[in-house]
Amino acid sequence: MPDAHGKVRYAVVAGGWISQGAFMPGVAQTDNSVMTALVTGDPGKAAQLADNYGLKSYHYEEFATLLASGEIDAVYIATPNFRHREFAVPALEAGIHVLLEKPMATSEADCQAINAAAQRSKAQLMVAYRLHCEPATVEMVTKVRAGEIGEPRLFTSTFTQHTKESNHRAHSGYWASPVTDMGPYPLNAVRNLFGDEPLEVSAVGINTPGRHFDSHDTVTVTLRFSRERLAHFTVSYSLPGSQRFQLIGTEGEIEASPCFGFGEGVAIGYRLIKDGKPQEHQHPVVDHFGGETQYFSECILKGVAPEPDGDEAWRDVRVLAAIEKALQTGQPQRLEPLPARKGIQPDQARQLPLAKVPPYVNTAEPND
Repeated sequence: MPDAHGKVRYAVVAGGWISQGAFMPGVAQTDNSVMTALVTGDPGKAAQLADNYGLKSYHYEEFATLLASGEIDAVYIATPNFRHREFAVPALEAGIHVLLEKPMATSEADCQAINAAAQRSKAQLMVAYRLHCEPATVEMVTKVRAGEIGEPRLFTSTFTQHTKESNHRAHSGYWASPVTDMGPYPLNAVRNLFGDEPLEVSAVGINTPGRHFDSHDTVTVTLRFSRERLAHFTVSYSLPGSQRFQLIGTEGEIEASPCFGFGEGVAIGYRLIKDGKPQEHQHPVVDHFGGETQYFSECILKGVAPEPDGDEAWRDVRVLAAIEKALQTGQPQRLEPLPARKGIQPDQARQLPLAKVPPYVNTAEPND
């Protein structure tokens, strides 16, 4: 049950940067959500964040106690990806709603285990595709479906950042590489813009000279869809920050940059070009995490299934797994056809003002 004010009570599982810098401030921007607990393995973070937000703190080993406490309705899980199943499954089985960071897991088997737990439970599962609630993204998908640029035929995207070699992602293998960390953004975008699933995946990865990662630091992926449509994207940990995509249809095109990021100064907008005439579409900076949390809490309170559910997230992970095989073998990987999903809906857009982010609490556990 929600609290006395009708708000869904959340526990934050893991106190790393994404929790502190985005989710925790964003909750205060909503009118239907509140934080009541924090789960972390770091005593320093437990003390300071609990004090900052008025939360009760739990250690990871006390997670079962939290689930049975009656103090929460939902959890936001932002642990390292390989620990998602560890916390999502028991929460769902306890009837606690789960908002799970992406990628959903580091294997298809873990995705299916999480989805099976959700099916057994009356609790809701949503994977945190924040852009599914971001107004410009929702508007672009809606216009493409309405035929504004004819049939979408070709998608290209670049998403790069300069990641320090001391970052844990530099030494944690493929499932912490730019493909799985950044790749879900262009991958999920094209799946929703095409309204379809890829049938074949190929990939080429490189290791930039002078850079030391234990997986490819730059990767280009090509996806073939039905009706001979193509998409390709490049992601990198070794280049200055850049993010953009272009979608070309039979009657026009859309260009967007920035298109995947969030935070201060990041207003997602796009240009729609038709008959040689560009039309600029600008949207304000919004709080992506507040928006997705408000949407998920609305789903919980109304008893309706959220759109970016476990099936949506597993579909991305199965492509990420195929990309890994393509990189290992040097051969294209075939994917089984899947039934279409309804995808992003116009009423999912939320326009909440950006929260002020407090100073980051960085103590003993950088991966927490």
